[in-house]
Amino acid sequence: MEEIFVKTADGVKIGINLYKTSHDEVVIICPGWYMTKDSRAFSLLAEKLSSKYDVLSMDFRGHGKSGGFYTFTSKEILDLDAVVDYAKKNYKKVYLAGFSLGGAVVLIYGAEYGNIDKIIAVSAPCDFYKIENKMWHPNAWIPTLKKFEPKRWISIRPSLVIRRKIRPEDIVGKISVPTLFVAGRRDVTVCPWHTERLYEKAVCEKRLEIFENGIHAEDLFLGEPERFLKLCFDWLG
Repeated sequence: MEEIFVKTADGVKIGINLYKTSHDEVVIICPGWYMTKDSRAFSLLAEKLSSKYDVLSMDFRGHGKSGGFYTFTSKEILDLDAVVDYAKKNYKKVYLAGFSLGGAVVLIYGAEYGNIDKIIAVSAPCDFYKIENKMWHPNAWIPTLKKFEPKRWISIRPSLVIRRKIRPEDIVGKISVPTLFVAGRRDVTVCPWHTERLYEKAVCEKRLEIFENGIHAEDLFLGEPERFLKLCFDWLG
């Protein structure tokens, strides 16, 4: 694995872990809020995916090795655009895999830019302001404690400025590339109705996969790794 950096259109440095395994297709992993490319979950996922694709696992602004402050989907599309630009110069096909708010970003990107080949959106909210985020519920706080990583937690820098946010449900109908929507039935952070609504409004080639015993985002992978990886491999081809 090699760490590289790119710069966004507004001058923010974005950190990327490159898993180069001599493939001409690449998966860009886009973690959600409070998760980074170096977290155990995404390091493991990147390693597994790299058996069939090269992988670019990124830190959004305000996270990990990237600069700036996190804007909760308002400006993160610029971060992803910088990574996609790097990928397009080096690979024949570019796939996006976004988790939670990272899932929202990949959907917004797919609608606004459309210059990628396939999308996987895991536990993506249809509207930031409708996220449930029931942190008191065991399905939220127990997985959070299990993933406790002090170095990652202290790297997070949220913006205190409230900015306009695009609602994924308003733009998902503009996506033209094949899109896989994934959710956990027991998710109390972004309840599965968000994903179901996004799926219903999408008009591209699409698939909906619900993990009946699954919870949120990367925890779907951690809970059922073989099923999750097979789903990704089957969808991306």
